[in-house]
Amino acid sequence: MNRKQLMIKKTAKRAKAKQNKIVKDNPQKNPKVGYISKAVRAQMELEEQQKLAAQAEQTEAVTEEVSVTDK
Repeated sequence: MNRKQLMIKKTAKRAKAKQNKIVKDNPQKNPKVGYISKAVRAQMELEEQQKLAAQAEQTEAVTEEVSVTDK
């Protein structure tokens, strides 16, 4: 092996060692969103709509109670 090849291999080895020392981002912090099937998306949307409906009913009940107590 000639000197030039040896130098190239040593510098490449050093560069790789430096790259390995760099701390990569924690995958737990930025989780990737995987594939969500249509059925799961529809179920999630249905649950969200039910939550919104329940919240709307609660606000209506509170406003009715307030209007009844005002009279």
